[in-house]
Amino acid sequence: MPQNSPRLNLPYLQPAQAQKHVTHNEALRALDLVVQLSVASVNATIPPAAPDQGETYALGTSPTAAWSGQDGKLAAWLDNGWHFLTPDMGWRAWDQNAGLLKVWDGSAWIDPPVNTQNLSGIGIATGSDSTNRLAVRSPATLLTHEGAGHQLKINKAGAGDTASLLFQSNWTGHAEMGLSGDTNFSIKVSQDGGSWVDALRFDATTGTASGAAVQSSADDTTSGRLMRADYGYGPGNVLGTVSESSGVPSGAVIERGGNANGDYTRFADGTQICTAVLSAVACTTATGSMFASGTANWDFPIAFADSSSPALSGNGGGIGRFMGFDAPSETQATYQVMAPSLDATSIAPTVIAVGRWY
Repeated sequence: MPQNSPRLNLPYLQPAQAQKHVTHNEALRALDLVVQLSVASVNATIPPAAPDQGETYALGTSPTAAWSGQDGKLAAWLDNGWHFLTPDMGWRAWDQNAGLLKVWDGSAWIDPPVNTQNLSGIGIATGSDSTNRLAVRSPATLLTHEGAGHQLKINKAGAGDTASLLFQSNWTGHAEMGLSGDTNFSIKVSQDGGSWVDALRFDATTGTASGAAVQSSADDTTSGRLMRADYGYGPGNVLGTVSESSGVPSGAVIERGGNANGDYTRFADGTQICTAVLSAVACTTATGSMFASGTANWDFPIAFADSSSPALSGNGGGIGRFMGFDAPSETQATYQVMAPSLDATSIAPTVIAVGRWY
């Protein structure tokens, strides 16, 4: 029969053994150390000056003084002396100093392995439940990188489900952003947590924006709304090609151009102005007349609206000279210049026509 047990190396009582109580007490002492093992500290290296009876330490690497050469062992103060015991793989000890359970893995005291897969819930400083399976109560939550970038992913099963961030005050929702019931990204707000307004929505296909925070029409001037590019004006469309749709401007604010017939300016409100310095008109004096006159046509540099009748005016080019116009069409006007017969017989008038392009 062996003299010691295989696991804890406890001494057995032998047949006809004298003073059996010594062997028995030695085994009890060993059991008293390892059963419900609790150590003053882990990785200790310096013996305390005045330890209490039964005070036990889990020694670390290179302990000193009375513990020298006892690396990794348990040191217990018993009957005014240190007794050493070698822990076996899997022994558990309560670290009184750290307030943690430790496990001996054969070379060091480590934290007990924890299964972190498929947990039913985790509550950090608060309780989790079947809906909020991860619950954290904290002044802040940090998610950081591991050497490069970092993504926070919120996934939903189908397009009709919701994947969003909900912002609450006193457990009442007041703002939500994400994919709510479709694949368009939206930002919603609520005053009472019951009625919600789509403040901003981005179309998943086109990327264009809509919602209560965006102009709903070209004449929507609600305070605080964002201006749409097709409803508002800026450096990119103040000057350009004017256009309209059912009387509503849809292009630039001002359009300018010109050709051999003169210059023109069109405005988004439909106003059109044509100007020109026309070629000299030869004037002749009728018999017995004190005035010389000449007639010519002005082809507008750009047409006015159909059936419109632009207002025309002009300057004959000098004192005493004047001119008149016949009823113009949308593309042309006939004019007559007159001057005293003693004045120049060739006149280059300056003309202007004001009307509408739609």
